[in-house]
Amino acid sequence: MKFIETLKNIWKIEELRTKLLITTLFILIYRFGSFIVLPGINPQALSALQGQTSSGLMSLLDMFSGGAFSNASVFALGIMPYISASIVIQLLTIAVPYFQKMQREGESGRRKMNQLTRYLTVLILLLQGPAYLVNLSVQMSYAGAALPEGLWFKISSTIILCAGSMFVMWLGERMTDKGIGNGISMIIMIGIIARFPGAIVKEFASRMTDATGGLVMFLAEIVVLLVVIGLSIALVQGTRKVPVQYAKRVVGNKQYGGVRQYIPLKVNAAGVMPIIFAQAIMMLPIMFAGFNSESVDSFMSVFMDNNGFWYNFVYALMIIAFTYFYTAITINPNQMAEEMKRNNGFIPGVKPGKKTAEYLDVIMSRITLPGSFFLAFVAIMPAFASVFGITGEFAQFYGGTSLLILVGVVLDTLQQIESHLLMRHYDGLTKSGRIKGRTGSIAAY
Repeated sequence: MKFIETLKNIWKIEELRTKLLITTLFILIYRFGSFIVLPGINPQALSALQGQTSSGLMSLLDMFSGGAFSNASVFALGIMPYISASIVIQLLTIAVPYFQKMQREGESGRRKMNQLTRYLTVLILLLQGPAYLVNLSVQMSYAGAALPEGLWFKISSTIILCAGSMFVMWLGERMTDKGIGNGISMIIMIGIIARFPGAIVKEFASRMTDATGGLVMFLAEIVVLLVVIGLSIALVQGTRKVPVQYAKRVVGNKQYGGVRQYIPLKVNAAGVMPIIFAQAIMMLPIMFAGFNSESVDSFMSVFMDNNGFWYNFVYALMIIAFTYFYTAITINPNQMAEEMKRNNGFIPGVKPGKKTAEYLDVIMSRITLPGSFFLAFVAIMPAFASVFGITGEFAQFYGGTSLLILVGVVLDTLQQIESHLLMRHYDGLTKSGRIKGRTGSIAAY
């Protein structure tokens, strides 16, 4: 079989084998840490916390942490504080001249920004740690238990929670450097995959009654899920090709240029980053509320109901805005126009230089608009799925952050594996062309 032969080829390449083994090792470490409960916490008294994270916005928060949040694990705060800090720093590069100058400094500027991101992550963690402990105390009281008394427990637990999240961040960076794919995105994906088996079992059990449609309804849901996955892959891989003609030039006895090529402009150049950005911001209300939705007023509670109209409306608008924002910092029409001009290339019917940059900018704006609307629609599909009686855990896989991250990260990983195979003259993972990933869409991390 071709699949078995491909696995053998992967194993033959020492560099690729090492990267895959290192990635697997780090994933196992992350999953193991998700079940290590904070010192002094009785795991048997976490039933109320697990019930709190079984639905609503808290289930998303738990999903991003790979279940560590509901386990009161040392990794309970997960990777989201780091993502939130990354968003703040990237927004500052647009509005603050100091950060703009730092961004133009190249590698040294990037290191400074990464360091500032880490400092901001620690600050966010120091605020979220005590809030998590307050919510944990409330939920444990429902189970007839209590947190250990004393200031030392709160201080030590906050430090452990901060250290746990920073360790997860470090694991992600090491996975990026030594393993396959982008480590931070891989960690988020692993947390999502960890929830899928339980979600599908729970959905199957809920459908196995005459009142809810039985096996036929469950199979129909699976078919719809496969269709949505196909649409998500099309969204991630969709491109529009812009023709570029290269002028002929003769150097000595050799002729260069005179050929037509195409620039593949991605319909969704931003990848899943707009969804991750928007999701991180939409989680701010529940974080400010100390992860306890019962302690907030009615106005803020509207933005904690991930199936409500206003939550999804604001969420969709933010995704559209972030799609344009991230496309603008990912695609530089001026640089593309200069590269074409330097290589004697031009778009037929368009003057080189400024006119070419303007033309590319118009094309990107036109294809980004429908791409951003489609991305927003896929992101809010879990709310529509819940309307049809699908359980909250399983509904999250009908689009939204979970499905698009799964599709995007899997395609990126397969693309890297295929690049290693083709570089060493082995067959790729597919028979029909190369896998199209979403290179550049996760550069924020």
